[in-house]
Amino acid sequence: MNMQLPYRIVLVQTSHPGNIGAAARAMKTMGITDLVLVSPERFPDAQATARASGADDVLANARVVDSLVEAIGDCGLVMGASARLRSLPWPTVDPRQAAAIMADHRDDGAAVVFGPEQSGLDNEHLARCHQLVHIPANPDYSSLNLAQAVQVVCYELRMASLPLSTGVERERRLASATEVERFHTHLEEVLAETGFLNPDHPKQLLLRLRRLFNRAQLDDNEVNILRGILSTVDPRRRR
Repeated sequence: MNMQLPYRIVLVQTSHPGNIGAAARAMKTMGITDLVLVSPERFPDAQATARASGADDVLANARVVDSLVEAIGDCGLVMGASARLRSLPWPTVDPRQAAAIMADHRDDGAAVVFGPEQSGLDNEHLARCHQLVHIPANPDYSSLNLAQAVQVVCYELRMASLPLSTGVERERRLASATEVERFHTHLEEVLAETGFLNPDHPKQLLLRLRRLFNRAQLDDNEVNILRGILSTVDPRRRR
């Protein structure tokens, strides 16, 4: 079945251009063509083209941006891929579960984010993701390279779309990453103004709040409600 899937693959700070080309090839074999690169070390590059092996159109249309926030700004659902589990617990699914969730949210804009080859996504990256995708590989040898991980995820995305999982109809669309980011900025400002947030050590609490709201998968109306509440209780408004 010739079917193009509306999902985005985001590669963050990829160090080897050949991995970008191999990832593009993995995407195209599964009918996914939306590739965004966040600050790659070398791109475009002849090694990327060689490893793409015919997926030159995916490389040609790839967008290069400076930050993850920019890469996912118009996405309602963001999954972060990681080979290791974190000390701070994150909501975690396997690729098959992730694909089913993304199929139900394809109209909201859905992306999977892959981190640098050596270190993976850090907590600041994961804070922008709704859930963590973990490939349950052999624990004695779980060394998947970047393109292999992209291939596994893209395969599951295609399988989840044959036929497309219908899921539950929602009244509203999911809020975009840009809208959610504005909410978190607003929340941080109000918490600091009320004195609830310690300005010297804010990160741990803010990360936990991001996890809480990411689990909720806020729609655009819910974000507007929350920001209305923040505006009402903001001490700056009373002053």
